[in-house]
Amino acid sequence: MKKQLSPIVVVCLFLFWVSSASAQKLTLMLDWFPNIDHLPIYVAQERGLFKEKGLEVEIISPSETADGLKLAASGNVDMAVSYEPQTIIAAAAGLDLKVVGRLVEHPLTTLLFLKGKGIETPKDLEGKRIGYTVPGLMDVMLKAFMTINGVENYEAINVGFTIVPSLVAGNVDAVMGPFKTYETVTMAHENLEAGYFELEKWGIPDYEELIFVCGAKTLLTKKESIKGFVQAVEAAATFMREHPQEALKTYLKAVPEADSRVESEAFSLTLPFYATPGNSDIAAWQRFADFSLEHGLIDKSVKAVDLIHVW
Repeated sequence: MKKQLSPIVVVCLFLFWVSSASAQKLTLMLDWFPNIDHLPIYVAQERGLFKEKGLEVEIISPSETADGLKLAASGNVDMAVSYEPQTIIAAAAGLDLKVVGRLVEHPLTTLLFLKGKGIETPKDLEGKRIGYTVPGLMDVMLKAFMTINGVENYEAINVGFTIVPSLVAGNVDAVMGPFKTYETVTMAHENLEAGYFELEKWGIPDYEELIFVCGAKTLLTKKESIKGFVQAVEAAATFMREHPQEALKTYLKAVPEADSRVESEAFSLTLPFYATPGNSDIAAWQRFADFSLEHGLIDKSVKAVDLIHVW
């Protein structure tokens, strides 16, 4: 004799099926492997904040450091974590992109080196081998940094994800792209003393380090879902500020492969830099776009008002 499901169980299963079927799926590609900079994203995922917005979000790590922006522009992923300078460069190159949210609102990027190697000022980089992390962004930023600081002779080398190994092996003398809140911590745990130049203190204007972008067509077709995503991340960031240790535990549970000691120390350093709720500052973006044109990061002007979507 076959057992029959009770009416209550049938209704619950039906409601679960309807909820799952109606959830809007979004794919998000990170800019890097999962790390503490992405904490609000994982808190939103683990605490059900995306689900509350009717979303099912798949978080993807890139195989190459420049993947996310290209795939978002083409619509192969719905959204990507990117950088303000990279987005301006891509827009100048003709990619149809929209900036829809913020993750880290001030620069973390440095030009990183090992202390004790005779590097005290940017001029000491003359004739050196300099690595960079993200092709099409950090090599261009490196060129601007060197020009502004009067360094004429250097060799640029793509090191991708292999920042610290490249420095330790002596393959490069410095690297453009590491974060002052992350790689400095990982180096300290390897008994390496990091030195670095903060870009905003050496001629590069203030900018938003990490942002959320999507293709213009994706924004048209999935506008409400993307708005819900941004709101969920903002709510997660608010929770993070009110309950930092609980947020950190949530992140470490979601990313079990992370080194809890490194991530905890990096979190303390990163906490002041996470974005507050709200849209990007169009005037500040325009200043960076104008700087980019003046210093050769781009070869045609970009209008920030056309690039940033205001909710």
